[in-house]
Amino acid sequence: MMLEFLQELSQMQLIGGLTVLSLLMGAIIMTVGIIIAKIVKLLFHKYYAPTLQKDTAQNISKLIYFGIIIISFMVFTSSQGVDFSGLMVAGGIFAVIIGFATQSVISNLISGVFLMIEKPVKHGDTIQIPDMSIYGTLLDIATFSSRVRKFDGTIVRIPNEKFFASNIRSLSTSTVRRADITVGISYNDDIDNAISVIKKEIQSTMPFILSIPEPEFRVKELGDSSVNIQVLVWHPKDDWSQAQPILLTTVKRALDKSGIEIPYPQRVIWGAKD
Repeated sequence: MMLEFLQELSQMQLIGGLTVLSLLMGAIIMTVGIIIAKIVKLLFHKYYAPTLQKDTAQNISKLIYFGIIIISFMVFTSSQGVDFSGLMVAGGIFAVIIGFATQSVISNLISGVFLMIEKPVKHGDTIQIPDMSIYGTLLDIATFSSRVRKFDGTIVRIPNEKFFASNIRSLSTSTVRRADITVGISYNDDIDNAISVIKKEIQSTMPFILSIPEPEFRVKELGDSSVNIQVLVWHPKDDWSQAQPILLTTVKRALDKSGIEIPYPQRVIWGAKD
């Protein structure tokens, strides 16, 4: 009974020689393929995705899922003896046209793959891209573009081609960072005394500043109006947003307490007599 029913389905012709039975077999193959794709995707998320970056895991998951579905479709078409020779020729011509029209898309895709392999930065890192004047937190690296949340709250989408080719400065990779400022003191004031009072103030009011390496002081320049001293301190990376402004306040307070002058810009004008 069942064999007769299947034989009748195989004799019912549709478009292009496709029978109802072959269409039914195709539906079964595709259904099984989708089920397998979902199972493999779930297994990947359970056992392998936790060891990868979030955006990398998502992209690999999509490749696995759609890859299995495409293979299922190819199995179905090959089992039905579908001739793709003419379609391949037309597809080749179409691919050339599309290739010229989508050069940037392909370039972004390839750059995205390289970024996922190389992993110069990861999700959540604080980064700076000087070429684009972008400074913020990396949200994700997707297939064609990357997103960065700037410190003003706006989100910038960067094509992967530009992101990959740019100089990327990671501010989260190292566990410590350095903050530095330059302050000018009067020529009438003692340099060693100024350095001593600044150092004591930093040690007493900035506990997050590291003692090793210890704060460093350099006479950077003998300027037109002042002796310029550079102050360099190291601190944990988590305190980077506070270190610079607090350091400026601390240095100013230390000099004020000791009566050391931070001079205004001055010029001496000499008039020659006839």
